[in-house]
Amino acid sequence: MTTVQDAPEQVAGRLSPLDRFLPVWIGVAMILGLALGRTVPGLGAALDAVQLHGISLPIAIGLLVMMYPPLAKVRYDRLGAVTSDRRLMAGSLVLNWVLGPALMFALAWLMLPDLPEYRTGLIIVGLARCIAMVIIWNDLACGDREAAALLVALNSLFQIIAFAGLGWFYLTVLPGWLGLEQSALDVSFTQIAVSVLVFLGVPLLAGYLSRTLGERTKGRAWYEGTFLPRISPFALLGLLFTIVLLFALQGERITSQPLDVARIALPLLAYFTIMWGGGYALGSALGLGYERTTTLAFTAAGNNFELAIAVAIATFGVTSGQALAGVVGPLIEVPVLVALVYVSLALRRRSGVGGATSSQERP
Repeated sequence: MTTVQDAPEQVAGRLSPLDRFLPVWIGVAMILGLALGRTVPGLGAALDAVQLHGISLPIAIGLLVMMYPPLAKVRYDRLGAVTSDRRLMAGSLVLNWVLGPALMFALAWLMLPDLPEYRTGLIIVGLARCIAMVIIWNDLACGDREAAALLVALNSLFQIIAFAGLGWFYLTVLPGWLGLEQSALDVSFTQIAVSVLVFLGVPLLAGYLSRTLGERTKGRAWYEGTFLPRISPFALLGLLFTIVLLFALQGERITSQPLDVARIALPLLAYFTIMWGGGYALGSALGLGYERTTTLAFTAAGNNFELAIAVAIATFGVTSGQALAGVVGPLIEVPVLVALVYVSLALRRRSGVGGATSSQERP
C-alpha cells in the first residue's frame, strides 16, 4: 500500500494505465458514445430494443460486470462490525431518505420552474438512492467496502418500501401544499423490487459466492492475492462500456438539445456536490474516520439511475422530458463523482492515512 511519504511520481508509477488515466478513459468513452449515437443510424433503437426491466440489455450487462469485482472484494465476515456502527447507519438514512429527496425537490423547482417534464424527471432521480455505480466510486476512493455493501443493501430495502410513497409525496402532496403544479407517478412495488433484485441482488450473490467458495477451496491468501487482481480490471472496463452505451443511446438528443441538457445539468451538479460535501462533513463530525466518512459521502451523493430511467420511461415514455432528465443524471454524475474521488484521495493524503492506491492493489 502506498504511504503518505511516497512521492507523486512513485504513486503514479504503481498504478496501472487503466487507473492512472481513468479521467482520460472516461472522457474518451463519453466522446465515443456521443459520436456513435450521432453517426450510426438506428444504434439507439437497436440498443434499446432488448431490455432487462426497463433498461437496455447491453447497459444492464455492463452494470453487472462493473459491480461484480467490488462486491467480490467485500469481506462479508466483517459486516457485523459495520452494522454495530449506529452513527454510520443513522447518518446514511438521514442523508439518503430525508435530505437527498428534499434537496433535489428544492433544486428542481428553483432552477427549472418553467420546465415541468425535466423537473419531474430530476425529482425521480433524487428519489432513487444509490445501489450500483457508487460501489465503484467508493472503491476507487479507498472507502470502506464492507460499509458500502451494507449501506447499499440498506438503501435497497428502503427503496422497495419507500420509493412509491415518496414519489407521491414529492410530486403530488408537497406541491399541493405549496400551491405548485402537481404531477403523478405510476410505479409498482414489483417494478422497484425487480430492479433492486437484478442490479444489486445478482452481483451481490455472485460476489458472496466467489468469496465463500474461493476462500474455502483455495484460501484467503490465494483469493486476495491471485483471484481478485485478475478480476479487478473488469470493474473499470464495465464502467467504461456502460458510459459508451449510455451516451450512444441518447447521443442524438443530447447533441441536438444542448441548452436543455445544460439546464438539467445545473441542478444535478449542485445536487451531487452538496450531497457529497454534506456526507463528508457529517462523517467527519461523527468521527467515523476516513474510510467510512468517504463511504457515507459517496453513498449519499450517488443515485440509482437504472431505476430512475426505468420508472421515467415506463410512466412517461421513452421520448419524454422526464426520461431525458433521467439519462442526463448519470452523464453528470460520472464526471462529477470521478472528480470527487480525486478530492477524497487528496483529503486522505492530508489526513495521513495514506496516498492514492490502485483499485487493483487493494485486496
